[in-house]
Amino acid sequence: MDNVIIIGGSFAGLAAALQLGRARRKVTVLDTGLPRNRFASHSHGVLGHDHKPPLDILAEARQQLARYPTVKLVNTRAESLSGTIDNFSVLAADGKSLGARRLILSYGVVDQMPAVPGFAESWGTSIVPCPYCDGFEVATQHWGLVWSGPQSHNYVRLYQDWTDTLTVFAEGHDIAPDIRADLAGRRIPIVDGRITEIARHRGHNATVRLDSGSDVAVDILFAHPRNEPSASLHESLGLATVNTPLGLAVKADERRQTSVPGIYAAGDLANPAMASVTTAIAQGAMAGISAQQSMLA
Repeated sequence: MDNVIIIGGSFAGLAAALQLGRARRKVTVLDTGLPRNRFASHSHGVLGHDHKPPLDILAEARQQLARYPTVKLVNTRAESLSGTIDNFSVLAADGKSLGARRLILSYGVVDQMPAVPGFAESWGTSIVPCPYCDGFEVATQHWGLVWSGPQSHNYVRLYQDWTDTLTVFAEGHDIAPDIRADLAGRRIPIVDGRITEIARHRGHNATVRLDSGSDVAVDILFAHPRNEPSASLHESLGLATVNTPLGLAVKADERRQTSVPGIYAAGDLANPAMASVTTAIAQGAMAGISAQQSMLA
């Protein structure tokens, strides 16, 4: 039996495995090799790895984990979970049943792309969600923001650390008069109507086409589509969840403990609103440390 099985081997899962491996705990990481940020050409804000392709960072992390004999990386999908603390069972897609005293869930989320031609194809290049990840490279340029709800007002204020040129696309949302007045005071235009297509150009540039027949060109477009967990394993064990403006998240405390003893959650699965590699790494490390400390005699 393993001490810990980690389901999801991207930044959060590998960070957890590193802490557990260094504590000489027996760990198996199950991963499908489909990280959420695989569409991005570079990852930014990661100390020591700034401006590296995210898949290269993950490949290097896996190579480094090879020096820890108690850590095993397996390219497979977890199909089901059962059991209780000190006696969890994981059924893998290859039919093998694995046992562990603790579980760490870090299988992330899947972004739900709107049915707008060109949107999915532009995701991660011309359309991005995180200014901390991509803002510096396009600072002072013309940004666009696809309005997704009241939380978008906070994004507007946040983006002004990077640019003074921002266009808001209402995308059918009823933006309250007081918010419209605030945006007007910031000299931020609002383009009403529905987006019918995203035409991607060289680099980050994109043209937003609207049902009014008009086109608006931007240097980069920020959007926050809803997302959902990439698997339903948390449901089988009755883990508490919380609804966020962007989607469902597994509820976890500051030590990444979920509502079920012995199960921890880290990364976008537990915090989809903060799609940041650095946050995922920090949460994964905390989950690994917490799981290890919970098994002390």
